[in-house]
Amino acid sequence: MKIPKPLVEIVATGRYLPERVLTNRDLEKMVDTTDQWIVERTGIRERRLAEPEMLAAEMGARAACQAMERAGLHPGEVDLLVGATATPDRWLPSTACDMQAILGTKNAAAFDIQAACTAFIYAVTVAEGFLAAGRAEIALVVCTEKMSSITDWEDRSTCVLFGDGAGAAVLRRSANSRGILSSYLRSDGRLGDLLYRPAGGVKIPLDHKVLDEKGHLMKMEGREVFKAAVRSMAEACDVALQRAGLRAEDIDLLIPHQANMRIIEATAKYAGLPMAKVYVNVDRYGNMSSATLPVALDEALEQGRIRPGSHVLMVAFGAGFTWGSLVLRC
Repeated sequence: MKIPKPLVEIVATGRYLPERVLTNRDLEKMVDTTDQWIVERTGIRERRLAEPEMLAAEMGARAACQAMERAGLHPGEVDLLVGATATPDRWLPSTACDMQAILGTKNAAAFDIQAACTAFIYAVTVAEGFLAAGRAEIALVVCTEKMSSITDWEDRSTCVLFGDGAGAAVLRRSANSRGILSSYLRSDGRLGDLLYRPAGGVKIPLDHKVLDEKGHLMKMEGREVFKAAVRSMAEACDVALQRAGLRAEDIDLLIPHQANMRIIEATAKYAGLPMAKVYVNVDRYGNMSSATLPVALDEALEQGRIRPGSHVLMVAFGAGFTWGSLVLRC
């Protein structure tokens, strides 16, 4: 199969991670768990938590500023801002508009998408469409999550998994062979109640009973989510490679969603890639939902794991359920 010519490329990335570190030892003092139990089942050793006064929009703006600076962009040059978050600071307006106000990207159309942990791939694909169609010249994708704000810190099955952070990417039309070779997006809303927040929206408005029963916090059926994640991410890897005209051996780096080390290992095995070609930071950050992939991409670039000409496969799975993949030539 012929390798497609990329129309859009990622020209710069950025990230923001809160300074506060919450280790497994810290969690031992909060819930009935142990460092050994957490590491054996998830691979997570620590995660970052934002301070109470730090908002999701502020974290996203910090990551975006870094990406824009690396791209040599003035805020007025951005004409599309696609935000992604499962933890908005407020329901109205969008977090993207709040970030726009902080960044000064006054010429941009700004809006949010919500695809949970898969949202970076969704957002990049949306931005790619705008750019390829000539509806924008410079796009800024920003994923920001304050997962600590929707985590039940008395539920040992979920509180060990999540962390806070933000990642961003600047996109433009490709003038060379670099860029997005393929993408794949899917969802299955029938499985939504396996990972969700029961209350706090229009269906069950926030009230004292909801707060007392913690209905506004995240609930998850871990076993079922695990099985669906492995199956869906394997499918997404296959389709993205096929659409890109590549084989597993052509991939220089796999960046999977960092939810659980066992899911990462299973995805790599199915994709036919050794762990030496897999980027892992789940041990340091846990699951940052939509921010996970852009943070990992930024770190991999900074560390030299990605070089000019490298083929990178990104894959994710999240609440919805949503899943997707993306192949880049860097």
